[in-house]
Amino acid sequence: MNTALVLVDIQQDYFPKGKMEVVGAVEASRVASRLLGHFREKKLPVVHVQHISTRAGATFFLPDTEGINFHKGVIPLSNEAVIKKHFPNSFCDTDLQEHLESKGIKVLVICGMMSHMCIDATVRAAFDRGYICTVAHDACATSNLFFNGIDIPAMHVHGAYMAALGAVYSKVLSAEEIIGTL
Repeated sequence: MNTALVLVDIQQDYFPKGKMEVVGAVEASRVASRLLGHFREKKLPVVHVQHISTRAGATFFLPDTEGINFHKGVIPLSNEAVIKKHFPNSFCDTDLQEHLESKGIKVLVICGMMSHMCIDATVRAAFDRGYICTVAHDACATSNLFFNGIDIPAMHVHGAYMAALGAVYSKVLSAEEIIGTL
């Protein structure tokens, strides 16, 4: 089966000096870059997903800003697909599924930002569409959250989402473990 790497929202607004910095973005992007390098070396398909916000009141990923640009470690090559999205789910109102089908891709390795939002939504949507998914947990990052009077550290948010995704929707492995299987 053909396997593709799907890099979700590894964009400037999630990094230091961005409008929505997430915890661990720099470290996760380094791991994502290593994974991307391996896919390129093996000449395996790569898809970059780019979030551009069209929602009223949005404060980041605004059109025509530096924040929507891909981070320097994961700049797409001219032969790599770029899918633009406007929702957390990378399949919602995009041509991602059509692109994957046109290439005969059935297996996805997914990484990027944010574990609790776009990674979660994309993995669940991929699973629902019949894709076999693996999440590179160390190539993902997320933010601290607050709920019902409780501060939830990003590492707990990330761990909870990886555990949930790994229970049914995907394998959850380190990038090095994934590289070892390709």
